[in-house]
Amino acid sequence: MKVQSPPSLFSCALALALLSLAVPPLGAQTRPAAPVHPEQHLRSRLYVYDLHDGSTHLVYSADSIWEAPNWSPDGKYLISNSEGGIYKLELKQDGTAAEPEKLAIPAGFECNNDKAISPDGRKLAFSATVPPHKGSQVFLADADGSNVKLMASDSPSYFHGWSPDNKTLAFVAQRNGSGQYDIYRTPAAGGTEERLTSNVHHDDGPDYSPDGKWIYINSDRSGKEAVWRFPADGAGPEDAKAEMVVSDSLEDWFPHISPNGKLLVYIGYPAGTATHNPRDVRIELRLVAINHDKVANKQKTLVAATGGQGSLNVNSWAPDSMRFAYVTYEALP
Repeated sequence: MKVQSPPSLFSCALALALLSLAVPPLGAQTRPAAPVHPEQHLRSRLYVYDLHDGSTHLVYSADSIWEAPNWSPDGKYLISNSEGGIYKLELKQDGTAAEPEKLAIPAGFECNNDKAISPDGRKLAFSATVPPHKGSQVFLADADGSNVKLMASDSPSYFHGWSPDNKTLAFVAQRNGSGQYDIYRTPAAGGTEERLTSNVHHDDGPDYSPDGKWIYINSDRSGKEAVWRFPADGAGPEDAKAEMVVSDSLEDWFPHISPNGKLLVYIGYPAGTATHNPRDVRIELRLVAINHDKVANKQKTLVAATGGQGSLNVNSWAPDSMRFAYVTYEALP
């Protein structure tokens, strides 16, 4: 919906790079998706996409479900979740990951794929279900998973984004059995949660802009999933301050802004896909330029793959704003 302002030299170079980008010629990314049944198991492939040359590099593969990579602020490692745990994947010189190391989150925490390291690298915010509690809550820990504290006790609550000053956690939650998911925030130092959106439609995936001015989300308030944003202090009465910034022929989920604030990557599901839960659908990872706070009205498909839930749920940009991580899935016999 937004029109670009005159671009900077960096943006011009980036635009030329975007024009030359093509879908990576990887078999796992070009085959039609095979239906995945609950009793089947999956092969997960964690990739890094490089905007310098449009290349894709395999970082890690396992015959189990791995989800939602998040890059450390120093660029030295990724975190990813699998089977209820969150793991650290140190990146070697060749770009592949060392053997995953499980973080020190106590046993009994059933972590889901919504987590991220704080911008200063000191803390980890994550979502988990801790029996006998039956719903997801939001927690805060040291970056190694120790010293866990409960931040959002009501459920369901799913963390999604850090404010750039490390002071605030943004999450999506349903309250009072309403069935309505809205965006909330809570102080990282502890305190009362604050509701930021109130539209009756489904809101999800809050992600701060690096300048702290905006929170980007996906929402179906236009009749399909699209990318919206609103001021970080809230969308205002009747969400009057919310604006749609990306809408295409797909169901657009989980917008993530690059650290330099100039790019937005998101995942597109096939039109009509009701939720983000399937992992066996044909997804597209799409890129949009942001110039002087204006979001371009043209999107570029970087990756077409079999994936979905877990492919790009949280911000996975590298600190250099030229790479991001994602996951694809393949059904195994």
